[in-house]
Amino acid sequence: MNGYELLNVTFQFLESFAFIVLATVGLAVIFGMMGIINLAHGEFILVGAYATTLSAHQGLPLPVAMLVGVVATTIFGIVLERTIIRRLYGRLLDSMVATFGISLVLVQLTRILFGNSIDQVSTPFGAISYGSYSYSLYRVLLAGAAIATLLGLYLLFTRTAFGIRARATIQDEETARSMGVDTDRMYMSTFAIGSALAGLTGALYAPARASPTPEFGSEFLVDAFVAVVVGGPSVLVGTPLAGGFLGLIEAFFTFQWTQFIGTVAMLVAAIVMIRLLPDGFSGLVESVRTSWRESE
Repeated sequence: MNGYELLNVTFQFLESFAFIVLATVGLAVIFGMMGIINLAHGEFILVGAYATTLSAHQGLPLPVAMLVGVVATTIFGIVLERTIIRRLYGRLLDSMVATFGISLVLVQLTRILFGNSIDQVSTPFGAISYGSYSYSLYRVLLAGAAIATLLGLYLLFTRTAFGIRARATIQDEETARSMGVDTDRMYMSTFAIGSALAGLTGALYAPARASPTPEFGSEFLVDAFVAVVVGGPSVLVGTPLAGGFLGLIEAFFTFQWTQFIGTVAMLVAAIVMIRLLPDGFSGLVESVRTSWRESE
């Protein structure tokens, strides 16, 4: 492998890492912290992508249109949580059925309102050329957006009063309530954050994917659920590790063969990791930490 080929694999890894992390992080917050399996996660991403694209077509600058996409998805998530999801906490199977139904409704409603596709927003920044290869600079920069998102979540949930109250609510709702925490508001806020992250993913990928269609969100769903399972219950630990591991596998096999082979290799690697690490990467990290404490 020469220098150009190595650089190409590196760019493919950064793109795969960004895609997996951004697709996963909103789902990981809602599932890992709230125990809700949101099968409509892809459609939350769809809302962000459509709101961004339609706003850009109305003449808004792309960054402003992306902000509109995030806000629209956040509002949509809050309305959904207040009307439906709040009744499903602690009811895992019921939440799966309800969110699957919401997914079907949103896909068909999008098709009715906007047709089978809408015009894509142009991808900014152009491409990088090196040797006989070229790569979209915007797709490479998405890795930076993924890292910034993880850093923001870390600061939010570990360095703020809100984060302390949110984690207390998730770990022991009754005790948190007895100490004066408005647990109902915490659940709503946490779900809103997960929705906003899904909307951010849709907004960021609206210019990077083909023309948005009603099935736009389904492109992200499999990778998101695979990464959540491989990463384990900890959003801040498991998500970047799963994104790095699965992204490296997918990038290498995609470069050597095709995108399809890369996806298959990623899924096989995920199956092997689930067999070897039932609690995911975050479970492995926690066991290593426990061993260190015991050895001191």
